[in-house]
Amino acid sequence: MTTTLPDRYTPAAMLLHWVIAALIMANIVLIYTTHQLAPAVQGGLIDIHMSIGLTVLGLVLLRILWRVSHRPPALPAAYAPWERRAAHAVHAAFYVVLLVLPLSGWLHDSAWKEAPANPYYWFGLFEVHRIKWIRELAPPLKEIWHARFLSVHVWSGYILYALLCAHVAGVLKHQLLDRQPELRRMMPWHGRTSGEVGGARGPSA
Repeated sequence: MTTTLPDRYTPAAMLLHWVIAALIMANIVLIYTTHQLAPAVQGGLIDIHMSIGLTVLGLVLLRILWRVSHRPPALPAAYAPWERRAAHAVHAAFYVVLLVLPLSGWLHDSAWKEAPANPYYWFGLFEVHRIKWIRELAPPLKEIWHARFLSVHVWSGYILYALLCAHVAGVLKHQLLDRQPELRRMMPWHGRTSGEVGGARGPSA
């Protein structure tokens, strides 16, 4: 049994991190290009946007479960206390926003008055049902919640952009200015991870 923290994330954590990041970037590009295209293709692209969002939701839940059972690598000792607090705060905020963003989108879609006549399929494979208690609201209430959930979704997106900027800026500062091996912690080609704390937080699979 080891008592030291790993110096890198586990392969599973790296995979989840980069897949989630790629899906987020794809959705950002998609949402800002969809409205510039012909109305005939917008509906299909919005369905892809929603499918990506729900996929991110599932992966983030999986990432949280993995984080709980696998101790993350320790921050370098050279980090100042405020940098440690900022890093933990940004990561916690990421988890919250990446749950709120797809959930608010799903709720917004569930409150769409034309949803009953327009079933939604995850990447065209199987139907994803709208959330029942939203779907069954009276039409006037449904319109109100449709707008409110859209506001939550949009503002969550803006918060996500700010978090992405803070995250990238922090990584670049530590890597380029502080000369700390920040990228090594999350890059799969920088060698194998070291052992983790034993028990439920033991060696990764």
